[in-house]
Amino acid sequence: MAQLEILEFPDPRLRQKAEPVAVVDDAVRKLAADMLETMYAAPGIGLAAIQVNVPMRLIVVDTSEAGDSPRVLVNPEVIEADGREVMQEGCLSVPGFYEEVERAERIRFRALDLDGQAFEEEADGLLAVCIQHEIDHLDGKLFVDYLSQLKRGRIRRKLEKSRRDSGDRTAAPVI
Repeated sequence: MAQLEILEFPDPRLRQKAEPVAVVDDAVRKLAADMLETMYAAPGIGLAAIQVNVPMRLIVVDTSEAGDSPRVLVNPEVIEADGREVMQEGCLSVPGFYEEVERAERIRFRALDLDGQAFEEEADGLLAVCIQHEIDHLDGKLFVDYLSQLKRGRIRRKLEKSRRDSGDRTAAPVI
């Protein structure tokens, strides 16, 4: 397994739409394992393949307190959503920032597992929020898109300043 580089806002690659996984094979399983290692090391509770510069519809999540219940969802999609819940969210691609976001409280989703088998499941609370957040990434959307333009701009400027101050010359250009 290997830790992968996580793209950071406002990197334009985060705005790509991920392509469906045609076949769940060893390469997909290895990517999922690397993503889990990266997510746990960050530390985080969810990661989408697009965040590690792989435009594939693949997410990993683990909302357990102990961090011992990894889930891998291939080609995930929400098929039902119910209720509204406001929860403070953060993002590995927007490090250090947390804001309240409104999402569905309960969802029903479908996905493939690592054997390529389709399944449907219900989720609520933090797991439902996490899955919705990661699916947004697959569609080129970040949690900052739910914020006002003023807040989004402030976050962008602070992250860019932090990169400049740290001497990170590899940061994505502002677009």
